[in-house]
This record gives sequence, C-alpha cells and structure tokens, in this order.
Amino acid sequence: MIHQPVLLNEVREFFSGISGVFIDATLGLGGHSYFILRDNPNVKCIGIDRDRISLDFAKKRLSCFSDRFIALNGSFSAEIKNILASTSKVNGILADIGVSSPQLDNLDRGFSFESDNLDMRMSLDSTLNAKIVINSYPKNELNRIFRDFGEISNYEAITKLILDYRKNKKIESAKELCQILESKIKHRGLINPATLVFQAIRIEVNDELNELKKFLNNIEKLRGTKVAIISFHSLEDKIIKNTFRNWARDCICSSNVMKCECGGGNAKGKILTKKPIIPTDLEISQNRRSRSAKMRGFIFNE
Repeated sequence: MIHQPVLLNEVREFFSGISGVFIDATLGLGGHSYFILRDNPNVKCIGIDRDRISLDFAKKRLSCFSDRFIALNGSFSAEIKNILASTSKVNGILADIGVSSPQLDNLDRGFSFESDNLDMRMSLDSTLNAKIVINSYPKNELNRIFRDFGEISNYEAITKLILDYRKNKKIESAKELCQILESKIKHRGLINPATLVFQAIRIEVNDELNELKKFLNNIEKLRGTKVAIISFHSLEDKIIKNTFRNWARDCICSSNVMKCECGGGNAKGKILTKKPIIPTDLEISQNRRSRSAKMRGFIFNE
C-alpha cells in the first residue's frame, strides 16, 4: 500500500525548516507527513482524513513519530475549523485534494472503471454514493453534475443514455456504467469516455467543491501560516487560484470604482507561487496519475 505521494520533493522544499504545528488536512496514507516529520524535528503534525481505512494505515506508518503526531477522522473543512478554534498558532497547512491511489486501486471502493461496485465514497460513513446518483437522480440533476462538475460538452446526451438504460434495469457497477458509456461514446485520444463522467459523479458524491470552499473560508483569518494546496482538475484549481488572488488584494474596492475608497492595506498575505508548481517529467513517467497535479502556495501575514 506504500506509494509515492504526488509532488513530494516540492512539498518538502516548500515546508523546509518549518516548526511548531503543521496540519496535513488530507492525510491519506501519510506519505507527505512522514517526510515533513522526518525532515523537521520540531514539527508537531495533526493529520486529517475522512477515510478510516487510509487513516488507520497512516497511524501505523507514522507511529514512530507518536509523540509528534495526532490523527483525526472527519472532513478536512470541519476538522480544520475545530483545530483552529483550539490551537493558538499553526505554522503550516497542506491539503492534497482528490482521490488517493489506494482508493482508486481498491476495486471494492467503486472508483475504478473495472470495479464491480458503484460507490465512490471517500468516507464510508457517508449515505450518498454513486449508485444512488446514477439510478435515482432526475434528468435536471444529472445534467447539472455532468455539465458543472464534468465540464462535458454533450452532457445532455450522457444523461439521456443513462436515463434510457435505467428504464429497464439498475446500473449496479462502475464496470457496467463504463461499458454503457464506451458503447455509445467514441474515444478522444487516450482519454476514456467515462473519465469525465466518473469525475462528475465523484465530485457530487463527496461534495468536493463545497468542501474546498468551506476549507478555504475556515482558514482565511490565519496569521503567519504557510499554506500549500494540491489540486487535480481545473474546477478545484480555479477556486484556489481565485481565492489566493482575493486574499492577496491590497485594495478590495469594486472594479466599478474609479478611485480606491477602501484605503488599501487589506491583503491577508501573499501568493508564493506565481504559477502553479507541477510535476517533473520524471515524476509523470513514474506516476501517470500525477500529470494533472498543480500546487499553489500562500503565506498569511503575521
């Protein structure tokens, strides 16, 4: 189950020399946190994950740092709020947004095209899963998620395909859904036609974009904290980029105002990455799933 976390070297460099409280908001298997703890002996790490299976593995992996590591089960947006309410100073926060490789590889979780399940929950405690979405969502709701979360141009055709199929029988597995899509939709290059559909369903099931927005909202009043967020698709990256830009604005007047009326001095901090940090060609050759990763950094004023 050990795997190389994405942008590991870049994350280690970004947080090099950090001390005090560090929060790994999406702990996963603990790959990033392991090296943050190993590289920085004065760090105390709080790791959050809503997947109990990953969390249990990370706790074992990081047991050698038991006096400097605490694990919490829950959504990163809610847990970060609780932590900040009880912690006077946080020096670093990392959030690696998205599905982990073990979740994708575990066919029981229903993320893979080859899975006999249709689940896609990051937390097995959640009541909504992919089977419910696919078999019970009405036309307008399916259109919404395929259009907004999958950014699929022919989203109405995808919805019709699913609605027509489920008139006769329920869609029981990710494998079956993939076969339905492949039977009617042509491949475009190397991308499986099911990829964007699965992305849209997964985002809906896990409320991923709202989770990210709530997380950003809950950390915006930090002082002196260094933040790195890794995303894997354009919707997430756009939210992060725009939020960091707004936080860095000295003037918060409306664009319609001819002259600044707020007096300036409103910047919460500064952006540390002019352009997003992306994986090297070597990393992509070793881990193709890293190819869409983008990391953006920000530091809050003291």
